[in-house]
Amino acid sequence: MFTITRHSLRSEWRVNFYTGKTTKLKVGSWWGRWIKEVVVDRCRIAPSIAFACIAVFSSASAQAEPRAVIELFTSQGCSSCPAADKLIGEYARDPSVIALSLAVDYWDYLGWKDTLAMSGHSNRQRAYAKGRGDRQVYTPQAVIDGAVHALGSDKAAIERAIRQAGDQSAALKLPVTMERTGDKLTVTIAASENEKGQAEVWLCPITRSVPVTIARGENSGHTITYSNVVRRWIKLGDWTGKAETFSVPVADFQNGSIDGAAVLVQSGVTSAPKVMLGAAQLAIR
Repeated sequence: MFTITRHSLRSEWRVNFYTGKTTKLKVGSWWGRWIKEVVVDRCRIAPSIAFACIAVFSSASAQAEPRAVIELFTSQGCSSCPAADKLIGEYARDPSVIALSLAVDYWDYLGWKDTLAMSGHSNRQRAYAKGRGDRQVYTPQAVIDGAVHALGSDKAAIERAIRQAGDQSAALKLPVTMERTGDKLTVTIAASENEKGQAEVWLCPITRSVPVTIARGENSGHTITYSNVVRRWIKLGDWTGKAETFSVPVADFQNGSIDGAAVLVQSGVTSAPKVMLGAAQLAIR
């Protein structure tokens, strides 16, 4: 039996801290936080950064550990992305996977401003690349369990990445449950003697389906449906190995199109995210 500690909602990620200028550079150049662009085969290459979250989504209670958390970094201004957006929609219907769409803003200068993008998503993607040490930031890019990346439109590559991430001893081994009772959402994280150190707990309100008609840019004239679109990042607290329970009023994050949530428990910190320790998702209406 473990001790339950209750916390109130503590902070929200405003995703407005990246102020670097966007530019178009040749392959091989690397200018700190500046964005580079290269189109290679089916993917569009850009930059790197990251952190933690938990997914909430499926009934009144979510308890089974997922086999993978897939974060798709995508853009309405990227002609290579629609196939990946369709694939993430398929994964979103798989109850064993938590699949999230994270729209980035670094292609907005190409002629169409992404209506779902957050600058914080671009930062998160760069942080992931920095942590891996490979500088590979592109769209569509899928990051699995915060540890391994793959081309977001290549299902075979994503499945290989899921297996590779699963070989890491800590990946998604931490039991996390999420439950809605009345007007409150409760997240419970088990204790673990194996995992110590700093991890962050993030609540991600999501919209499960967002059709967007794109009027300009590379996807001009197309209507694309985006699945499990992350709309906000709300930090619930930290996890250090002890059992924790967080309770959040649904009214604090549900508005407009929000109809689901994801909770991620991720090692590391916002600016240097590491492997995903646990996650859950739940439909809230």
